[in-house]
Amino acid sequence: MDSLLAPSKAKDTSDELLPNGVLQNLISPSGWGGFGTYIFGGIGGDYPQPYRTRADLIAFGGFCAGDPQKAVNVAFGMNITNVDEVKDLSGNIQISRQIFAGSSISAGGLQLFANKRQSDSPGSTFYFAFSHALQALPSATPGSSRLTYTIGIGNGRFYTKSALDIKNGRGRHGTAIFGSISYELIKNVNFITEWSGINLGCSLGIKPFDSPLAIGIGITDLTRYSSDKLNSTFIISYPLSVAR
Repeated sequence: MDSLLAPSKAKDTSDELLPNGVLQNLISPSGWGGFGTYIFGGIGGDYPQPYRTRADLIAFGGFCAGDPQKAVNVAFGMNITNVDEVKDLSGNIQISRQIFAGSSISAGGLQLFANKRQSDSPGSTFYFAFSHALQALPSATPGSSRLTYTIGIGNGRFYTKSALDIKNGRGRHGTAIFGSISYELIKNVNFITEWSGINLGCSLGIKPFDSPLAIGIGITDLTRYSSDKLNSTFIISYPLSVAR
């Protein structure tokens, strides 16, 4: 949920296909970052929490700036994990760069500076990701690819399991490797399969209107590698101001 959302259009797409304008990842980061300058905000949640019966919400906001084709795009974000009391704050950073046709890399940190007495995160997470939009499969959206994939590596949330996972015999560590595949089912709807390093999830990325609004809904914890049950999750994000 605290992945930075930002697949967006380059200024000249005549000679390459890029991701469509729909959510590409829900539970893992993407190698794609922002393009241009904008601020964004949103809210996400899951139900039920692993090993619990209640829902959990997270709010986030941030901004990005920079041209990833000429240099890099840098995105900064803040998470509010305890939405009711507006506390348990942490930060995100992502630096992205488009490399060859239809490809981008990113490096970043998630849940930085979280309060160890409040947060259920395994500490700060750092990662590197590579994403590619398949050039041979144009989508219904001009200049976009129907299929994109990501592979990455990280520590923290991609490698260290929760104290409750350890207590319940799920082991201490995940794979550290994460990845995803996003396929456009119909225009403005992507089907996404992701391995988070800790568990498997499937979701839909939806762009319901002719606007930047991004919606993701899915089911996570599909294996018993972690957690004790299936988990439903959602995210809604919207750029609040755009300048390109």
